[in-house]
Amino acid sequence: MSDELDVLIIGAGLSGIGMASHLARACPSKQVALLERRRSVGGTWDLFRYPGIRSDSDMLTFGFDFRPWTGSSTLAAGSTIRAYVEDTAREYDVARKIHFGLKTVSAAWSSETARWTVVAVDEATGAQRTFTARFLIAATGYYSYDDGYLPRFEGQEDFAGLRVHPQHWPEGLDYRGKQVVVIGSGATAVTLVPAMAGVAGHITMLQRSPGYVFSLPGNDTLAQVLKKVLPERWVYRLARWRNLKMQRFFFRFARRFPERARRFLLRQVRRQVGDGVDMAHFTPRYAPWDERLCAVPDGDLFKVLRAGQASVVTDDIVRFTRSGVLLKSGRELPADIIVTATGLNLQLLGGMTLTVDGRPFSPEAHLTYKAVLVQDVPNFAALFGYTNASWTLKVDLAARYLCRLLDALDAKGARAVTPRAPEGQVQPGENMFGALSAGYVKRGEHLLLRQGRAGPWRVTHDYEQDRAMLGGAVVDGGELEWT
Repeated sequence: MSDELDVLIIGAGLSGIGMASHLARACPSKQVALLERRRSVGGTWDLFRYPGIRSDSDMLTFGFDFRPWTGSSTLAAGSTIRAYVEDTAREYDVARKIHFGLKTVSAAWSSETARWTVVAVDEATGAQRTFTARFLIAATGYYSYDDGYLPRFEGQEDFAGLRVHPQHWPEGLDYRGKQVVVIGSGATAVTLVPAMAGVAGHITMLQRSPGYVFSLPGNDTLAQVLKKVLPERWVYRLARWRNLKMQRFFFRFARRFPERARRFLLRQVRRQVGDGVDMAHFTPRYAPWDERLCAVPDGDLFKVLRAGQASVVTDDIVRFTRSGVLLKSGRELPADIIVTATGLNLQLLGGMTLTVDGRPFSPEAHLTYKAVLVQDVPNFAALFGYTNASWTLKVDLAARYLCRLLDALDAKGARAVTPRAPEGQVQPGENMFGALSAGYVKRGEHLLLRQGRAGPWRVTHDYEQDRAMLGGAVVDGGELEWT
């Protein structure tokens, strides 16, 4: 593999493998390489190994648009998703283009050479590698792989049991017959509880405040039936289109009629938990989609609550004790194992530093263009998925757009392309996630790219609008500078 490249992709997770596969299909003559800090592909799906790890989006929209998801599970297991990413890398000859074990440290753009110089370190040996590339694509997601978010708990050193963060799950952890407390109420917590219930002696989900939880069918029965009479690719397209429409309808409905959406969500929970569970544990203080909704397949969380194998407690933590967790109400939850499913730490660009002609790059000082390129940064893209729909939907759109952008660079004979925001577009305070008020967004708000007042400088979080903006033959609406 050459270190002198047309395109260098940072990250070999879902986004990086998807981007490289699109390039293999649309720009096969380009010299492409990927730098991956881990020793295998998969990104998030290789990192997280806690019990029950699965997608929180339906797989028909979470799979790549160019490679149908053929499994039957609506929310697939993490190992299955990892295998899907690996198979995609092999099928499109991406695997041989990956440099494993390299942590990207810095990337510097030079207008004089019209090249990025990227420095990476082999974490096993400490050896430094340098790559140069015409175009740089960050496919690193937006959270730190080193450590998850872990608040300081009073008395945590006094706890005599085992404390675990899901991001660093110990291999072979034996929780049979143990009293387990899972601190958190997000997607990780609602996955862990049913996965560990029945093996643990008892498992308690301890939350400071409730979140919205809704049930999806574990398998797409209609799609499986249609596969018997129609070509698989047709079924994939039809079912994917159906799920896209349903996602968009409910999101828009929830934002326009929050109280009606709230009643609908709470009603379906009430039907499934029965009379033995206090609905206060599933009644959030915020409107639907102020934070991401948590999906559970076939109501598995509700089933273990009804069976008495698990319980939910809503309270504030005063301190850890030697034998468990003391709550504000005065109650003490006994625990042999405490799982701190307390969330993520935001980190952009995988932690690497970026400079443009010697000037340091600060994300909070730059707008995103079409939620793909970055204001005033030449030949650079950052791939991010949706927060209100499947991540991969946006990555596919962005990748197709970038392939056309690279073709346009060649056609124009240009060395660089740079988004330039018109006067008046910059507005203080609004980050790329918009109205999303999740804890990790609030904590890391200063690390995020900004969005402008209108047009391609706004982040739509809407697949149909993005498809119109990023699709078609038009690459530049007059906002790009070609040099």
